[in-house]
Amino acid sequence: MILFPAVDILDNRAVRLLYGERDKVTDYGDPAELAAKWSSEGAEYLHVVDLNGAFDDSAVNRKTLVRLIKEVKIPVQLGGGIKTLDKIKFYLEEVGVTRVIVGTACVTAPDMVDKACALYGNRIVAGIDCKDGFVAIKGWVEKSSLTAEKVALDMKERGSDTVVYTDISRDGALTGVNVEATSALAEKTGMNIIASGGMSSLDDVKKLMQKKNIYGAILGRAIYNGNINLAEALAVAKRG
Repeated sequence: MILFPAVDILDNRAVRLLYGERDKVTDYGDPAELAAKWSSEGAEYLHVVDLNGAFDDSAVNRKTLVRLIKEVKIPVQLGGGIKTLDKIKFYLEEVGVTRVIVGTACVTAPDMVDKACALYGNRIVAGIDCKDGFVAIKGWVEKSSLTAEKVALDMKERGSDTVVYTDISRDGALTGVNVEATSALAEKTGMNIIASGGMSSLDDVKKLMQKKNIYGAILGRAIYNGNINLAEALAVAKRG
């Protein structure tokens, strides 16, 4: 199972949000320095989120993002406000992101996502964020009428093979990952499902690994506050 340390960027700072709410923020410093730190501790892949892009389509973090991606020596998957083909092309072709995560656009701009998947295939990842069983969009402030399974299968048909699945009710809360819902989505879709939201301890890593059908997990607040030692978690994940 692949573990993805998260670097979430708000106003050019690395932060963690509680439940995805903009006013519940903890500042952790320079994003590029944190990316280098996680890489030096053995991470093989980074999960980077442009929170300003997710909230209001702002490009305020662009220079910071470009610097991070060009300096770090491991693959990066980038999400947050990825809603146009031009932005996808910019990050994949010019900046060197390995893959981009498309969230809101899966629901609101299906034609654009069709074109992106036709061009880039499985370098387009579906970002599926659920609240009360339904997919949330626009920085999690609006709830759609679509289920995670529906959005995932639509993306699979387009040629994507990976989903970042977030249980919003657990994000940043250190309450434990939603193992059953994550595993069920993997079973129903046959896609590579990356668990996100609520990772609180090494036990969560082990519980996900027991399911055998979960591709990866994102580590956020738990590695920032020391609940999970990244090097130890990576060693456990590799043994699985």
